[in-house]
Amino acid sequence: MREVFQQSLDEVRIRLVEISELVTEAIEKATTAFGTSDVALAEEVIENDPVIDEKTVALDELAIDILARQQPVASDLRTVVSALRISASLERMGDIAEHIAQLTRMRFPDRAIPRGLKGTFTKMGAIDVELARKLTELLRTRDLVLADEIRNEDDKLDELHVSVFEKVLSDSWQGEASATVDATLASRYHERFGDHAVSVAKKIVYLATGDWVPSPEEA
Repeated sequence: MREVFQQSLDEVRIRLVEISELVTEAIEKATTAFGTSDVALAEEVIENDPVIDEKTVALDELAIDILARQQPVASDLRTVVSALRISASLERMGDIAEHIAQLTRMRFPDRAIPRGLKGTFTKMGAIDVELARKLTELLRTRDLVLADEIRNEDDKLDELHVSVFEKVLSDSWQGEASATVDATLASRYHERFGDHAVSVAKKIVYLATGDWVPSPEEA
């Protein structure tokens, strides 16, 4: 019975990595589409998002079945409960990638990135992709050094997010209302993607150490 239980826990971990890989692919395509106005690539992200949703639901059902049948305790219970919370964050990250792709499709054939912000959004997109890759590797290896790297990358993302708001609120901003909305939404999507990556990283640290490190707003 214990061997079957361990196999179920291993399957949970494998599925989390698989979902994270799909999220990484989605954000890579979404940010590329956003930067190049590639509507075909944007459509791929939008069409593939249900796959992430379906795999998340399947993982949640597996985790709930483990809770009901195996009644885990201590670290095993933390693993299963954390998996449910991590899968929710990964699903949301997939949704955010889809939202970025939808912005691209909505503005096509025009550019989705407002004039004067291309460099900023290129950097934000690159950081989101790097965060997703590091998160997948963290889920696969439990190398906690990656958790620190994720937090550091997210700090850079937050700074860029602030810079977008400073830009659109400045007297020099000449963008139309639609451009202001696009810039605000896109920046928020990128920033929230990073927040979810940090949230997952914190849960992995908790699983590995048993210690919960609160964010500044939780302290």
